[in-house]
Amino acid sequence: MTEGFGVAEGLGTAVPASAGGLVLPVLALLPSGAAVLALFAGPTRVRRWARGAAGRLAGLSGAALLTVLATIDGTYGESRALFAGTCLLVLVQAAAYRWAPRREALVGGAVAAAATALWTVPLLPDASFFEAAGLAAFWCLPSVGAAAVGGYPRLMDRRRARAVRDAERAEQLRLAHDLHDFVAHDISGIVAQAQAARFVAGRDPAAALPALERIERASLTALASLDRTVGALREPPPGTAHVADLVRRFEAEGRIRARIGISDGVEGALSREAAATVHRVVTEALTNVRRHAIGATRVDVRLTLDGGTVRLTVADDGASAMPRPRERGGTGLIALAERVRATGGDLRTASGPDGWTLTVTLPASPSSSPTAVPGGPPLERTV
Repeated sequence: MTEGFGVAEGLGTAVPASAGGLVLPVLALLPSGAAVLALFAGPTRVRRWARGAAGRLAGLSGAALLTVLATIDGTYGESRALFAGTCLLVLVQAAAYRWAPRREALVGGAVAAAATALWTVPLLPDASFFEAAGLAAFWCLPSVGAAAVGGYPRLMDRRRARAVRDAERAEQLRLAHDLHDFVAHDISGIVAQAQAARFVAGRDPAAALPALERIERASLTALASLDRTVGALREPPPGTAHVADLVRRFEAEGRIRARIGISDGVEGALSREAAATVHRVVTEALTNVRRHAIGATRVDVRLTLDGGTVRLTVADDGASAMPRPRERGGTGLIALAERVRATGGDLRTASGPDGWTLTVTLPASPSSSPTAVPGGPPLERTV
């Protein structure tokens, strides 16, 4: 070998050692070093661009390092530059897996991983094939680590985004349920009053005035229900304290007499979720009475505490036009039964010669301290 020159095997040309000592380390360090500076230390606009292009930067840096590896031979001693360039390239790989588009991250990461795995091979020309393969396999581990470091936060971001979408979807469904449970009751009252007003207006126009006043009140109530429905997304759901008011409004909006009996200790025996379920069940049941109970004159709502369970019963004396899930709109008894089961309860319906009965049993809260006498008649408040 001529003094002052290094022979590049495979190219058959003599490269001055001084030139190689300068050019090759620069080629090994400059692309990946510039990429790392742009990714982590540059101005905000540069960092934003570099992170979006991290896959291409990883591919270009890996190709540059592969070019250097194909140029040097075993007599060239600039291993420190190659090692530093390889370490910087691992950082670029991690950035690509973290921020780059998926396809660019995979392609650029593959080129960079190849350069990372092969960086020691030209420095050991006397190594056997199996030794070189072992070294390449070992130096694949930094690329695996880069994929883990960059890919895990990306996976977590995707899972969080999916969780947010699922939560938004669940919130939309809950709002749809609320719109049905809280608003359909008032709308059905408006329809009933309008039908009654139309029936009497032809014979006695003056008699329609009270019905129109009730329609006005029911419309205002429906608007208030809409406000409560939207507010329910931020506020605690209604519980048993609202059930008596619900029954009173039902009786005021129609010709069906409504009574409610609540045993002492019931309000403290239900969790907030179970109490909200009671409110929804009563709302749905009263709406079904108005829509489906032909000729009903009364409806009885009873909440009783029996040991470890709370029992809700809604019974009417109308002809058995069975309430059933509708093909369009609303949520119906099927969704209501699912909600009851979600709180650990059970919903049953039965029709008979005396009318229709809906019964719900819910578990009582362990912290409740009922004041009703076991086995005795419940203490009731009647509306």
